[in-house]
Amino acid sequence: MQFPLLSSLRPRQWTKNLVILAALLFSEKHLLNNLMALLNVGAGMLVFCGLSGCVYLVNDIVDCQRDRRHPAKILRPIAAGILPIWKAKLAAVVIFVVCLGCAALLPPMFFFTAILFLILNFAYSFWLKNIVILDVICIALSFVLRAQAGVGALRFVEPGILMSNWLLICTFLLALFLALAKRRQEISKLQGEASLVRESLQDYSPHFIDEMTGIVCSATLIAYTIYTVSPETTHKFGTDALVYTVPPVLYGIFRYLYLIHIKELGDNPSEVVLSDRPLQMTLLAWLLIVLLALHFPALTSWFSPHLKG
Repeated sequence: MQFPLLSSLRPRQWTKNLVILAALLFSEKHLLNNLMALLNVGAGMLVFCGLSGCVYLVNDIVDCQRDRRHPAKILRPIAAGILPIWKAKLAAVVIFVVCLGCAALLPPMFFFTAILFLILNFAYSFWLKNIVILDVICIALSFVLRAQAGVGALRFVEPGILMSNWLLICTFLLALFLALAKRRQEISKLQGEASLVRESLQDYSPHFIDEMTGIVCSATLIAYTIYTVSPETTHKFGTDALVYTVPPVLYGIFRYLYLIHIKELGDNPSEVVLSDRPLQMTLLAWLLIVLLALHFPALTSWFSPHLKG
């Protein structure tokens, strides 16, 4: 392992911070062409990549002994003894200070959201990850905070900007779905040794997780569909064409369920998204429809009969 510190920061996991861009994507169309908006959201995403890396370092330090009992996590630099704990602690402190300093330069909403993100994730690393149900809820809430951070970063150019409550609910539910899928695969792969790696796993079972997943999937689809056709959304964007993004969302969820139950993947959502071509094409199709529907409504007017003036 040539760069153990960089590996411990888990750069491949930083794709989770793309959620910050949702604020820009679902904002008023003029912000997508605003250089300051792009720079602020980009800076916000970089800050959260650093904060995420700091959280991963702390988590690996705390979980060092448990990771050595895991067939895959034992290869992590700290668990493998490649990266000394004192170096990991020093790096975490430096990244923490630098990132919070940068966050303080952005609007107050962004800064306080970053603080909440750190508090939640440190509480998760030290305590909450061992409490059944609360562990996956914490993971989902961290995605909601990322989405809110994107809104906060945009307040430099649009002080009164807010994100739809429906979108925040969808973000929470989708992240909860991915967290449950991760727990299911951990139990499936580790079987009787699961509780040795993560204490909360002893209180889960595949059937229990499948029941929760069914509820969360249904709630996600309903919430997202309501968002696309709600008067608030159609009034804001002047079109109801966003409803055409529902089929890609439905397929994407079904595809992920297929990967969990048939291909036995899902223990690392970022890796699944980065490696599964149909899922990547679905995300690309969803993004294209969103861009056309919200930011180029004239191009979608021919299939949106209720286009608002």
